[in-house]
Amino acid sequence: MMSEEIEQLNQDLADKRPKDIIRHALEQHGAIAVSFSGAEDVVLIDMAVKIKPDVDIFTLDTGRLHPETYEFIEQVRKHYGIRIDIRTPEQQALQQLVREKGLFSFFEDGHQECCGIRKIEPLRQKLLTLDAWITGQRRDQSPGTRSDVQLVEADSAFQGRNGELTKYNPLALWSSAQVWEYIRLFDVPYNRLHEQGYISIGCQPCTRPTLPNQHEREGRWWWENAGHKECGLHAGNIIEKG
Repeated sequence: MMSEEIEQLNQDLADKRPKDIIRHALEQHGAIAVSFSGAEDVVLIDMAVKIKPDVDIFTLDTGRLHPETYEFIEQVRKHYGIRIDIRTPEQQALQQLVREKGLFSFFEDGHQECCGIRKIEPLRQKLLTLDAWITGQRRDQSPGTRSDVQLVEADSAFQGRNGELTKYNPLALWSSAQVWEYIRLFDVPYNRLHEQGYISIGCQPCTRPTLPNQHEREGRWWWENAGHKECGLHAGNIIEKG
């Protein structure tokens, strides 16, 4: 879509419920999928399957997730009776990284290389089959990189099957409190790590519980600069800020 079209669409959808935004996205694109990170994105699944029971849902298995996260993914699959497209890293690239740098190189030279192999490339391959994708990004998740997230965006970091790729963020205007209110109201499954102080959940070595009054993304890659807590899945958030 052209930038003018996206701008108009954001205006049209500004007062719509997330479920209405998901319905619009599913109706507009033949090849579209819901990205399930294994944390709060299950709210998207709960909404999407009520609209389209066979909606395409995918998640990224980095090989380094918490045991609780793997259990959660399986719980969601069974709860909704759905198929989840589980994407894994390309083994040759992963083996080379581990052979050359070991299992914890990201503590020394940053998380980008490891995330690139374990998350970004598997995501890239999935998105090359799509025209659009639906994510759980919210503006309140990260003041450094997500405060300007729009309901609809042209994805500047990845390409779709025909080049252009549209990204929908139906929860962009929601707060964390609204997400958890929905989870409680509709009895939506959630990752049990949330009960242990984890708010933003990623790979086990790179995630830790947050302390009172810490922002949720401070539990991710805590040894790095606090302003750029992105693995690359939503790299456009940083690119656009230059």
